[in-house]
Amino acid sequence: MTGVPAPAAGGSGAPRTRGAAGAPGAPDAPGAGNSGPGFSGTSASGTSASGTGVSGAGVSGPQGPKTPRGGKLIDAAVNQASVWNVANLLTMLRLVLVPGFVALMLADGGYDPVWRAWAWAAFAVAMITDVFDGHLARTYNLVTDFGKIADPIADKAIMGAALICLSYLGDLPWWVTGVILGRELGITLLRFWVIRYGVIPASRGGKLKTLTQGIAVGMYVLALTGPLATLRFWVMAGAVALTVVTGADYVRQAIVLRREGMAERKAAAEEAEA
Repeated sequence: MTGVPAPAAGGSGAPRTRGAAGAPGAPDAPGAGNSGPGFSGTSASGTSASGTGVSGAGVSGPQGPKTPRGGKLIDAAVNQASVWNVANLLTMLRLVLVPGFVALMLADGGYDPVWRAWAWAAFAVAMITDVFDGHLARTYNLVTDFGKIADPIADKAIMGAALICLSYLGDLPWWVTGVILGRELGITLLRFWVIRYGVIPASRGGKLKTLTQGIAVGMYVLALTGPLATLRFWVMAGAVALTVVTGADYVRQAIVLRREGMAERKAAAEEAEA
């Protein structure tokens, strides 16, 4: 507040606000500051000024909104409620689809084309929701700690279930399943290892790898024959190659990130000692 504060109570000889003397009800003079909230009318009797900003013997300036008692508990409750957003619900749907997919994949010995088609539908829904839940979370600020943990778990769960089922049924060599799942698990652990220094962002190669893996595994889930069966072999070969190349790139990024993070911490420690 930029006005002239009222004098203390009982100060009869205190100077009055310029423009108020001899002119009851006259407008306050510029610079007196009584035109804003905190003064009412032009009263300046020397004892008090009626308003919200001046009371008794002192001036109470404008104050920001105070956090209500228990505000932290309210904030915590809001954060917990935000877990139940559409992005996280889609992630939960993917987790629920995993056992359903396995049941459909292995139904009737695992070689019935109809059951395999239903299994492919469940796998496709899981892959599509993987795209949408991340987009919704980033676009509408729905990112939560639950989503950060559950989303990659749901991704690995549906992909791992499909690969293991395919290898179990003899449609896919076990070494392919081992390479893909080993890479995914290793990169996940690597991210946690360097998280204190920063986050390894998803690269374009990583996104292309995920897309190629999804297409290749989906083609293997379907009971394809003829040229399509040959095509899915080459698509899977490309997915395996991208899996290895992008995995090596993530390892390189992790090493660089950790080295830079350690250097920054060392410099900060030396500066603090100085």
